[in-house]
Amino acid sequence: MRAVDLIIKKRDGGALTSEEIAWLIEHYTSGDVPDYQMAAWAMAVVLRGMDDRETADLTLAIARSGDMLDLHDVAPITVDKHSTGGVGDKTSLVLGPLAASVGLSVAKMSGRGLGFTGGTLDKLEAIPGFRVNLAIDEFRRSVADVGLVIAGQSADLAPADKQLYALRDVTGTVESIPLIAASVMSKKLAAGADCIVLDVKVGQGAFMKTIDDARALAERMVAIGRHAGRSVAAVITSMDQPLGHAIGNALEVKEAIATLQGHGPADFVELCLTLGAQLMLLAGKADSAEEAEARLREALDTGAAWQIFRSFIANQGGDISVLDDPRLLPEATVVEPVHALHDGYITAIDALELGMIAGELGGGRQKKDDPIDYSVGIVIERKVGEFVAQGAPLATIHASRIEDVARVHDRVRAAFRLSAEAVTPPPLVYEIVR
Repeated sequence: MRAVDLIIKKRDGGALTSEEIAWLIEHYTSGDVPDYQMAAWAMAVVLRGMDDRETADLTLAIARSGDMLDLHDVAPITVDKHSTGGVGDKTSLVLGPLAASVGLSVAKMSGRGLGFTGGTLDKLEAIPGFRVNLAIDEFRRSVADVGLVIAGQSADLAPADKQLYALRDVTGTVESIPLIAASVMSKKLAAGADCIVLDVKVGQGAFMKTIDDARALAERMVAIGRHAGRSVAAVITSMDQPLGHAIGNALEVKEAIATLQGHGPADFVELCLTLGAQLMLLAGKADSAEEAEARLREALDTGAAWQIFRSFIANQGGDISVLDDPRLLPEATVVEPVHALHDGYITAIDALELGMIAGELGGGRQKKDDPIDYSVGIVIERKVGEFVAQGAPLATIHASRIEDVARVHDRVRAAFRLSAEAVTPPPLVYEIVR
């Protein structure tokens, strides 16, 4: 087999066989297929696409390029969740303990964030002492003992994905639904999850801007799960405004703590319950979404999920004193409100702009080695559909320097669009693909 023949076949619109895809990934990972040939093949995929079977074969080949974790000796069924990314998305911090509190074993390998605020690992590292780098035996023991583990991805899991993603990032081949789906799902399959719920964000603050594109990605990832023998559901959710109120690492941890104590923003609670219900249905722990959500709500109301969260943080070395007093988490030096210039109803909030501003304040990174300021960010004081009076706060900026506040103040205000006419808030959940 030759790489050039596979490039030509895909360039001309042909479907690669399972054997051809496996050969290509194996020889790319070993270094026998050079970057320039793999880049040409990736561009051919961008232009010609892949069918469901090809995408599933690609995903499995990438997953099998390294270790395949099997957790069935410590948990008969494990569950996981993946989000395609959004602004204020701290869902894993609440969904994980919520799912574990109703008897699901949550085994999650996460990544770090680029661009906006940090990823799930960065948010958790805002808690002093919390360890995200676990050996495989520690990861397995946490699943067995706590029922919940969230850790960094092992270097030995899906190494082909790391190589291919880095190549796509610099060759204009990121925007391909088959390649995106294979990248996401290969890591989930390699990490051993039996049931996976996907939170596919759509809207102005998401990678997928339209419902049609989000649905296409969701359907492709669910199809991959079916081909791989896993149970997968995808929930298409709105990112036309930030999720919850907090944007920023420590700020989002505080909001997650408040949510687990029964004081969370309505949209954030709704999303956690919806995703958790899908996990319960996939795992056969409930007969209907209504039954599942009722049990999850009870776990939230009784404090069962909160107790799991405390055990999870302590198990991975985190200082649980900050859970009892969140003021001990990193806090910004400068906290300044941004006021409305006139009365009106909020008709839109530019989630992408607010996410970028939070990153520029120091809450995100452009390169993987950039340091993060856990304390900075933005807190949304009003959401779409709410009325705000002149002089009332729209948002609060948390920054390390007063000059940073001055630099972004007007941009934060401009991210809120006001109108004299009342509007209906957009739905949070658009569709569920199973």
